[in-house]
Amino acid sequence: MDEGAGFAGFNALTEDAAMRALLRCCSSSRWADAVATSRPYPSLAALLATSDAAVARLSAEDLREALAGHPRIGDPLKAGGEWSRQEQAGVSSPDASTRRALADGNAEYERRFGHIYLACATGKSAAELLAFLRERLDNDAGTEWRVVASELAKINQIRLRKLVGAEASGGEAPGDEVRGWGLTNRESIGGRAAGGGLASDETGAEA
Repeated sequence: MDEGAGFAGFNALTEDAAMRALLRCCSSSRWADAVATSRPYPSLAALLATSDAAVARLSAEDLREALAGHPRIGDPLKAGGEWSRQEQAGVSSPDASTRRALADGNAEYERRFGHIYLACATGKSAAELLAFLRERLDNDAGTEWRVVASELAKINQIRLRKLVGAEASGGEAPGDEVRGWGLTNRESIGGRAAGGGLASDETGAEA
């Protein structure tokens, strides 16, 4: 889809239709509402910036809602999860030992943090995702929520580009550093905002 046509269509959707479309990208209702009600967008950059800001305001409970829409990395994907299937292409056929290690790592992660391991899987191999999981096991809970939010922001950027047909339409591609977070795959910043949110400027937490 042409980027301009995609934007025109997205901006023109009713609020209910926009919410349904956005909840395909991320199952956090607070994130979807923030992005839907900020339309119309003048550019892809404005849409992505609004998405990043909305993720930055999510509480831990909002992030749990978002996680409910993501499969475990390395698990067989259910019908209808086409975006997750594309994003996890690098882990679709790992060797048996890596597959077992991912399953064991997922289980250990969930015991430690009480939620699934989320990582922006696009372009990453099973071995890379396993190494990233193991790194994060040393995080405290607050730090890990910040990393979850950073990874979610990256996934949402990728899915929004698909939603508006802007995958190959120019603009800045989502990289290791997400706008508004200043956080890379190898860096963790923790801390909780007042009221339970996750502040992007405090020290301390598949697609």
